[in-house]
Amino acid sequence: MPPDEKPNKYEPLPSVPIPTYEEAIGSSSRIATPDTSNETAIPAEREGLLGAQDGLTSGPTRRHGYRPPPSVEEARDSSEEHASFINQDAEVLLRDLTDSEDDEEDRVRREMEEMDIEDAPSRDTQSAWGKRISSLSQSLHLPFPWKWKLRINLHVPEGLRGRIGWPKLDANFCIMFGRFFAILLVMGVIYLLFVSDVFTSAAQRMAGRLFDPESVRIHVQQMADSDRIREHLRAITANDHLAGTEGDYVLAQYVEDHFLASKLEEVRKERFDVYLNYPKEGGRKVEILGADGKATWSAKIDEDNQYSDPPRQQTPVFHGHSKSGDVTGPLIYANYGSREDFKRLYDSGIDTKGAIALVRYYGSQGDRALKVKAAELAGFAACIIYSDPADDGFVKGEPAPQGRFMPENGVQRGAVSLMSWVVGDVLTPGWGSVKGAERVPKENNPGLVGIPSLPLSWGDAKNLLKAIEGFGQAAPEEWAGGIPDVNYWSGNLSSPRIHLVNDQDEVDEQPIWNVMGKINGVEQQEKSIIIGNHRDSWVYGATDPGSGTAVMLEVIHIFGDLVERGWRPLRSIEFASWDGEEYNLIGSTEYVETNIQKLRNDAFVYLNVDVGVGGTEFKASGSPVFQKSLLRVLNRVSDPFQNATLRELWDARSGQLEGLGAGSDYVAFQDMAGTSSLDFGFDGPGYPYHSAFDNFEWMSTVGDPGFEYHKILAQAWALLILEYSDRLVLPFDISAYSASLTAWSMDLENWVGHKGANQDGNAPWSIDPLRKAVLQFAVEAEKFEKWEVEWDALVLGGNGFESAVTGEHRKSHNTRMSNFETHLLDLEEGGGIPNRTQFKHVVFGPQLWSGYDEAYFPAIRDAVEAGDWALAKMQVEKTASIIMRAARKLNGN
Repeated sequence: MPPDEKPNKYEPLPSVPIPTYEEAIGSSSRIATPDTSNETAIPAEREGLLGAQDGLTSGPTRRHGYRPPPSVEEARDSSEEHASFINQDAEVLLRDLTDSEDDEEDRVRREMEEMDIEDAPSRDTQSAWGKRISSLSQSLHLPFPWKWKLRINLHVPEGLRGRIGWPKLDANFCIMFGRFFAILLVMGVIYLLFVSDVFTSAAQRMAGRLFDPESVRIHVQQMADSDRIREHLRAITANDHLAGTEGDYVLAQYVEDHFLASKLEEVRKERFDVYLNYPKEGGRKVEILGADGKATWSAKIDEDNQYSDPPRQQTPVFHGHSKSGDVTGPLIYANYGSREDFKRLYDSGIDTKGAIALVRYYGSQGDRALKVKAAELAGFAACIIYSDPADDGFVKGEPAPQGRFMPENGVQRGAVSLMSWVVGDVLTPGWGSVKGAERVPKENNPGLVGIPSLPLSWGDAKNLLKAIEGFGQAAPEEWAGGIPDVNYWSGNLSSPRIHLVNDQDEVDEQPIWNVMGKINGVEQQEKSIIIGNHRDSWVYGATDPGSGTAVMLEVIHIFGDLVERGWRPLRSIEFASWDGEEYNLIGSTEYVETNIQKLRNDAFVYLNVDVGVGGTEFKASGSPVFQKSLLRVLNRVSDPFQNATLRELWDARSGQLEGLGAGSDYVAFQDMAGTSSLDFGFDGPGYPYHSAFDNFEWMSTVGDPGFEYHKILAQAWALLILEYSDRLVLPFDISAYSASLTAWSMDLENWVGHKGANQDGNAPWSIDPLRKAVLQFAVEAEKFEKWEVEWDALVLGGNGFESAVTGEHRKSHNTRMSNFETHLLDLEEGGGIPNRTQFKHVVFGPQLWSGYDEAYFPAIRDAVEAGDWALAKMQVEKTASIIMRAARKLNGN
């Protein structure tokens, strides 16, 4: 039924059956491959990047061809080809057998000189020798190609031609027979090397440096195209695409088609069946009741439809993973809804039991789920969250659609599942939500709040605040918001009564779909650089996450172009379009839980972009190991509007790599799998977050009109991928990690000191074990990084030659480097943060009440916050032990 016939009804995709793509879009034709007619043609001079480079052989085979390492059968066929020359020239051998020994020696010498290296006939694919020479420096080239064949000219004396039987056994014959046997022996050795693992490893390690790495970097930057990104975003925002709905499925197909068109390998949709909720038509109410119990005012709740010609379905206003309920009670205003705010009400003598809380977004508690949970613990029966213009509205600047802030009727949707307590599908905490999986009940679930909640616009909230003026106490100055003509009062149990209804559909096993694809590497194919962005949004999601999705599709297009030209990375690159992120980071978490051991063994890094372009200031959060590579990339990318590199702008504002909290799809990778993770993008003063105003028209007129920041982000993202997939030595910054651990341990000591450590009879507590572990790690880090200096001197100083032993040591070095964070996981039985054992990392992870914010050493901080000093001491000792162990393993001890 068309959206205009049911304007208030939002239908999720039924659990079963999953519709075909044609059914999903109501058409018999598939979405066409994105139109590339507007793609910028690659200039002829740029073809050189994949052809001749300072002496490298050029030509179509070298420019476009690629073939994986030879199989045993291919190697055997190649050897047999060489051996066939013996039979072909046997007559020539017999003809010349009676020549003098001196003449024969001269002839053999000339013939050995004829053994040359030349290109094989052009093929659709190329041998392993044509992939890359991994021992070369970033700009070193070899002056010769690697393909070769052996020519052997053997001669027969004229007197013996045509005769049957063996030649006469004289001295000359014995000499020639010995030489003939020696040639066969050499060829046999070559054959054995060819079909052995040693030869294959050498081929992969020394495969011709067909693509100059610097030229590839220049190419990916030049190829990023703002017009292609714009058209992707137009398609992404054509419909709302809440997780598990029809729009979500259609968009998954669009992304999958693009993965296939870009020549990614192993492209697939991965389905998980998870717990989701959806609002029912007419199932949401917020009313002020009169003395007779009848409604005197009703909230509008939903936003105005943003599209009317033609109309589009628009996700209703609601909270994901909220609790259903029908509640009536007095209204009490509680500022930002933090635990401190509720304590202030309690301390002032205001009883809150059975009341309905009205709180505003942002402030001292940024996580909306923890606002609702804090209200529940304070005795409230329901919670309303609104966007106050003092935090997100005209007080901050021009509202949407002309500006960046929330208009009077704009509403911020969002989930209220407790992502810092249970992440992923709350019914399968710790294991994948696949068919037949065990599921825990929704009732008393630690990942779900226990009271109903709804979001409202400040236009609706204004009526509620005016209704409680004069009840309770006048709000302190810091509690006052920016709504015009409103005096902020707390309210109390005598406040006007509010009727709140939240009736919804709840589906325990709703299908969602991750879309996956990869580019296989040539040296360590099993090792992966994982690239991720979530696809689902609350409504149209031009900024969150559409800007990131559109940029990722452009990055995939760039790398698909390289693959078509024959390029391959050293390590595999995996691309992921996650689903269900907005509810509770579900898609990425279920993937990690399903593949946890594989990720711990083989995932090198995870690069995440959520909101790609929300402003003009580049920001990044992540593990300190990314410090060196991030700054190197920022040096290469320029802001055309500020005429400066991103590095210059970063330094000018004293930019820093921030810590990771619990806000996006990196959580499961960093905190559960131990995969070093980086989250980055352009930030700014604001955008109409999680509202229908975050649409294509807003992005193209206000957010990023020329899509230039989208283009810049594509350049930075592609360069970061090259840093980790294609540098010979992984550019991990272990020294930066050491420095960060030192700073974080000092900060922890100061923080604990203000929490009453060793005071008022508390159990003795000391940070000394952690301090010693951090100092030991500094020693091991310095030792570890010396190897890279030695490798540079040995290989680059040796004209790019890397022996097989050195190559294996380099790969071991890279693996130990990437495994460092995995070794920071607490994997003991029952290990992890107490009562939140999904989170295994001893350094990174959300604190119990920190929500989205980063918190270093979360298990220690949780224990201190709870006043459990004995547990805090135990956590310090355990954390120190794990850091010490990781430091030793870094150097193979």
